Amino acid sequence: MSKFILGISGSITAYKSAYLVRALVKKGHEVKVIMTPSATHFISPITLSTLSKNDVNIDLIDAGTWNNHVDLGLWADAMIIAPATATTLGKLANGIADNMLIATYLSAKCPVHIAPAMDLDMWKHPSTKRNIELLKSYGNHIIPVGNGELASGLYGDGRMAEPDEIVSYIEKSKNQPLKDKNVLITAGPTHEKIDAVRFISNRSTGKMGIALADACQDAGANVTLVLGPSKHRPLNKSVQVISITSASDMYNASIQHYKETDIAIMAAAVADYTPIKTFSHKIKKAEGNWNMDLERTKDIAAELGKLKKKDQINIGFALETDNELEYAKKKMKKKSFDFIVLNSLKDKGAGFAHDTNKVTIIHSDNKIKKYELKSKLDVAHDIIKEIVTILPNA
Repeated sequence: MSKFILGISGSITAYKSAYLVRALVKKGHEVKVIMTPSATHFISPITLSTLSKNDVNIDLIDAGTWNNHVDLGLWADAMIIAPATATTLGKLANGIADNMLIATYLSAKCPVHIAPAMDLDMWKHPSTKRNIELLKSYGNHIIPVGNGELASGLYGDGRMAEPDEIVSYIEKSKNQPLKDKNVLITAGPTHEKIDAVRFISNRSTGKMGIALADACQDAGANVTLVLGPSKHRPLNKSVQVISITSASDMYNASIQHYKETDIAIMAAAVADYTPIKTFSHKIKKAEGNWNMDLERTKDIAAELGKLKKKDQINIGFALETDNELEYAKKKMKKKSFDFIVLNSLKDKGAGFAHDTNKVTIIHSDNKIKKYELKSKLDVAHDIIKEIVTILPNA
């Protein structure tokens, strides 16, 4: 059983806090609620007191008695602020302790999870973004907002995460095996320009690399995703996405970020060749054949392998159609991978464009693990488990 403080600020979505209290209590946790004065306009303290089986704190001074926010902050194993309005975010970020909730937050020694809730334009405002970044820099956990219909009638980002999502997020945060690790992931295809309308590419969608980015971020890592042309994006908005087009772009971005990287996962399907000569205009069709000279692109994985330090981990992917194990092992050795993730186009539901994948993980010591067909997110979690086994000091 854990001890939670639930802070509630004045938002129309405050009614959902009742469901959040009930969900936490059902799981055997003890919950004490703090409300800002404006929150009481949206939900009754009596409701929350009944559900939590504890008194609700609202004011620093109540009937001439000082409510000890210091003791309350020290009592908790974790603090949740949901909903957190734009006003409350500003006060949290800048230490404006004009109510019980902010004073308790400033006294808390436990992890703090913040679930913002506001309208679309407020969420996008530069001051809100600045406050979010400040709160992250203090070590707070920001629970991603949802996308949907808002109280104003607009549609977009800004909805508070649903109570079950908040509980799930907090439970995951307790087990973050990659906490504070810097993870670099390459994903998607590259487009190698021929002319104004044509390019060389492949069938990669980036789904596997994006699933890895989401899973690593949820596992506590700071994720940089170098993503080739893809219509897909990570669900976790904390992932830093660097959008690139060509193999050269991906190489430059990867080299730039590798120095500070603890774990590099090379899941991209990078073009092996690129045209020597390109054209700014569209090449017109003519009689006969047309020959095009190609040159090798830089081998990103091999170059990072050369730069690899003792405490860095490099992981590669191999998509094969024949002699799968043999080719994967050669690739792993050549590019200094700690392990390689092999999938075969022969396996139904594996490879490009699918939401599923079937992989075999081969370690540098020749240890081999084969997995059944799973969702790409589940595959990502399997890969993280293998990473954890080879972390320095694991």
